[in-house]
Amino acid sequence: MFKRFRSMPATAMAAVLGCALMTTATPAAAQKKPKKEEAAKGKSLSPSKGFAPALKKMTDATAAKDAAALQAAMAEGQASATSPDDQYLLSFYQLQLGILNKDTALQGQGLDGMIDSGLTPPENLATYNFYSGNFAYGAKNYAKAIQRLEAAKAAGSTEPALAAILMDSYLNAGQIDQGWAIAKAGIDAARAAGTKPSEDLYVRPAQAFQKANRTNEMLDVLTMRVEDYPSPATWRNTLYILLQQSGGDKELNLDILRLMRATNAMTQRPEYLEYSALAVEAGYPGEAIAVIRQGQNNGVIPKGDTHFGNILETQTPRAAADAAAVAADANKAATLNNPKAARSTADVLVGIGQPAKAIPLYEAALKAAPNDAIAQFRLGVAQALAGQVDAAAASFAKIQGNRARLAQLWAVRAKTGAAPAPATAS
Repeated sequence: MFKRFRSMPATAMAAVLGCALMTTATPAAAQKKPKKEEAAKGKSLSPSKGFAPALKKMTDATAAKDAAALQAAMAEGQASATSPDDQYLLSFYQLQLGILNKDTALQGQGLDGMIDSGLTPPENLATYNFYSGNFAYGAKNYAKAIQRLEAAKAAGSTEPALAAILMDSYLNAGQIDQGWAIAKAGIDAARAAGTKPSEDLYVRPAQAFQKANRTNEMLDVLTMRVEDYPSPATWRNTLYILLQQSGGDKELNLDILRLMRATNAMTQRPEYLEYSALAVEAGYPGEAIAVIRQGQNNGVIPKGDTHFGNILETQTPRAAADAAAVAADANKAATLNNPKAARSTADVLVGIGQPAKAIPLYEAALKAAPNDAIAQFRLGVAQALAGQVDAAAASFAKIQGNRARLAQLWAVRAKTGAAPAPATAS
């Protein structure tokens, strides 16, 4: 289940910001030969003379981690600040007060004052902008988060969380294409490095595309997801969407359910009900029986289930007769020379678990009827199930129309193999 990216906690902020930012206004205690004037100003800042006493108090209070004293010193400093440098230093100590009080809103205000002043040292821009963007993201101010995080990126930030938070900010702001571009870059980089991309890089963009009713793009993302996460649950979620998009095409639904079966993604009784009913209606009794037996073995269908028991009782004799007829007819010239008979015989063979024997029959059907898109598709299925990965990929690449997406997913199945079967219910 996807969880929203978390903002960095205050303790981590203190570790990074509380140290990194202190280089701007170096406290006297950190210098070998402290001088009062140097303690009151940063390396490149020139606070006004009237602001110096308050600055000294802010520096000392921060070093002592005394939030009350720091707040009082800041109030004094606000009254005496007259220059841009004074305002920058006030913002810096506002950040420090936010860290001491674990107040992210105050931390963000301090960072914003420093960034917007134009006085931020170039070497700190990446850090300041990242954390400002991080705070904005936590406050659900996605437009500001995007602005700051993009600035951090441009400044060379190496924060590991930047890409994920920036992606999610774009998605939450409704800029889905920009968010997906970041996610896709992250996926490509991880794959190129030989590592598995974070699943959030798929899940969040897919959710955003779904919300925007951009189903094709959502399925593009989910198709990539099953390549890296070919679990039964991931396959089921993806293929269930295809079933919803099928428009009630029974033959297409049967092909989708066949992929669910091949990926061990049939985990609930309704899938077995629909699959067995479609197989019986299409005249594949052996396939219906095989599916029901698989459901029983997986613990989804109880052995005493009356509905499936009736199907087994009525279809078993038919399946036996079918198997005998297929065995007798598979290699006959009359079958091979008749594209309709060749395809239907091959369908039966695949359904009863003999895909290798089905391949020459599909090839014969296509030789006689090269435009038979279903025969072409099911040839790829047989090749995939028989372990002929390259041949299956070539067959699926030819598929267009309403089976094109399913062909892409079958090609992934051919490449990744079957997902492990879910645990049997005890």
